[in-house]
Amino acid sequence: MWQRRALLQRLAQLGLCSATGLMHGLTHASAALPPRTLVFPRDHGAHPELATEWWYITGHAKAEGSGREFGFQVTFFRKRVAATQGMNSAFAAKQLVLAHVALTDLQGRQLLHDQRIAREGFGVAEAQLPDARLRLRDWSLARNASDGTWQARILSADFALDLRFTPTQALLLQGNQGLSRKGPQATQASYYYSLPQLAANGQITLHGQRLQVSGQAWLDHEWSDALLHPEAVGWDWIGMNLHDGSALTAFRLRNRAGQALWAGGSVRSAAGALRVFGPDEVQFQPLRHWHSPQSQADYPVAWQVNTPAGRNQVHTLLDNQELDSRQSTGATYWEGLSELRDAAGQVIGRGYLEMTGYAQALRL
Repeated sequence: MWQRRALLQRLAQLGLCSATGLMHGLTHASAALPPRTLVFPRDHGAHPELATEWWYITGHAKAEGSGREFGFQVTFFRKRVAATQGMNSAFAAKQLVLAHVALTDLQGRQLLHDQRIAREGFGVAEAQLPDARLRLRDWSLARNASDGTWQARILSADFALDLRFTPTQALLLQGNQGLSRKGPQATQASYYYSLPQLAANGQITLHGQRLQVSGQAWLDHEWSDALLHPEAVGWDWIGMNLHDGSALTAFRLRNRAGQALWAGGSVRSAAGALRVFGPDEVQFQPLRHWHSPQSQADYPVAWQVNTPAGRNQVHTLLDNQELDSRQSTGATYWEGLSELRDAAGQVIGRGYLEMTGYAQALRL
């Protein structure tokens, strides 16, 4: 325990415990990322030369027999610590590995979540290359090179996940062939791809009861050396698997007044036709708010989201899906299972909504 506290204290001294530093922004200025051809399976793995990286899987699953429904999130972060790169000590925290996990129990109307942080090495934490292999003690997320499936194994105090994710569609390169702008300046960008419409199968264990489940999931992998726009305080993002096999991504970055500084996203049909959105083609309009008794933040838990894919509404399936990750990334944010409705009010998909910067502004 004392080692963990010491690590957190040192990270705070280095300015690495802000939500911006570990989730979307970085701790040093950088040049614009060059356009490049992403190469797989190499680019499934870690990119330790860049400052920040994350592998993010969200989805929903239904238990066999009972029909009990769940949402789940597994996210691994890798953070390059610029201040320690010149140190020769094996104990220098040159790379950090962090993880967030969450389980939304719709029947029980509750969100369970956990978090971890450790420096890479010593058999404790790793973010390997050339293929995806993330581990933080007994938590893991790895890609099987032989068949392209991904496996997540998480053991927490109140729940456990043992889930396999099988691609059913081709990989989706976000932005300009995998180079995704995150702001008006060229330096504000990341390499970014998605694997939507994943078939999810495995076990969820809740309070000692193991359930066989199946459902759908979405994977994002993103890595960058970029800073957020200096006026950005947070972002809103959706990743939605549509029932017709399409995949919809939309996001915006907000300033303190709640206005969009930048926006983007894409829609891909089941047949593979891709449409990438420009920054002026995405609008988020809040429809309903939920007040968090923990953080006192007010989150929009229903949205009107307009894109070239149509006029849609996003509605959360459980209002209280706020995560307190101040012991790892430093952020309190909202991320949870939601449904997508068309202009007629019909449910046309499910996925995840993520909102940051409502409990506190992101610190640069």
